[in-house]
Amino acid sequence: MTRGLVIGKFYPPHKGHKFLIDTAVAHTGHVDVVVCDHPSQTIPGDLRARWLREIHPQTSVHVIEDFGDDENSARWAKAVRELLGYSPDVVFTSEDYGDTFAYFLGAQHVMVDRERMAAPVSGTMIRCAPLQSWEYLEPCVRAYFAKRICVVGAESTGTTAVAQALAEHYSTVWLPEYGRQYTAEKLAASGASGPSCTWESEDFEIIARRHLEEEDRLAREANRILICDTDAMATAVWHERYMGTRSAAVEAMAAARKYDLYLLTDCDIPFVQDGMRDGEHIRQWMTNRFREELEARRARWIWLRGSREARMAAAVKAVDEMLEESGWDSRIAQANCEFQPFHQSIEFAG
Repeated sequence: MTRGLVIGKFYPPHKGHKFLIDTAVAHTGHVDVVVCDHPSQTIPGDLRARWLREIHPQTSVHVIEDFGDDENSARWAKAVRELLGYSPDVVFTSEDYGDTFAYFLGAQHVMVDRERMAAPVSGTMIRCAPLQSWEYLEPCVRAYFAKRICVVGAESTGTTAVAQALAEHYSTVWLPEYGRQYTAEKLAASGASGPSCTWESEDFEIIARRHLEEEDRLAREANRILICDTDAMATAVWHERYMGTRSAAVEAMAAARKYDLYLLTDCDIPFVQDGMRDGEHIRQWMTNRFREELEARRARWIWLRGSREARMAAAVKAVDEMLEESGWDSRIAQANCEFQPFHQSIEFAG
């Protein structure tokens, strides 16, 4: 069996790397992919390896310490031989070092797309402006780079309406509040006819964990940004409201998740009771708590106040500014969009 080797930083993996590895897979019986990892790299090597295992499940992916001596092909050949336990038969690269590296491995070298015609992109380009190189990223890598916008607010303050409208405006996906579905199922199971439930701390942990899981799944489908209706931080505030204490478990989940922008809906619009909501009397308290939490986290956030039109105008302005700072002008993109606009929510499975 012919054994092939592909080695690189894959920082991050992109369609150029995919073309290289797919070529190796097509021409050998087995392919080892070696990820070079250095502490200075902001995307951990183990994460890059997980991405590559998902993208190329038919290969064996390894992580090796990047000792930085890129020109020392003899040293790299020795390190790779020790890592694999054997010398590969064929080395596939898109780099000039490939001939020398392969020589020290006693392997054949195959140059693949040196001019980057198959995928005119590089890891440096993606790290500098990932939103501009979106078409060159696989879904698992897109989820890492997707900008996450979270809409939070008290009951009946329009968070869902804002999330839906933003998803439509930016032709992307949005994540509904899992806590609402969980509450409906809990009420149905108890046979209760009103908005009251008997809550336990475990309920809030389930809500926060499931919401984060679905968020990560949906981020793979996002068109550069993902709109989230609430988050684990909001679930922690609800735990405080119903249980009278804070939840270390829920707050740990909230602390581990970062959002690029929060939109806080004010309680300056009429309250509408839909049979599940707790009541208008707590809206101001909830709004104040959200603001306190956002300020304590030093999160990037803005108020959404007034009419629906005023709220949307403020939200779009804030999101556009955030995207422009990331090197992506959504207004130009929408004017020259090659993609069919789409927006969707998801249904949480039982």
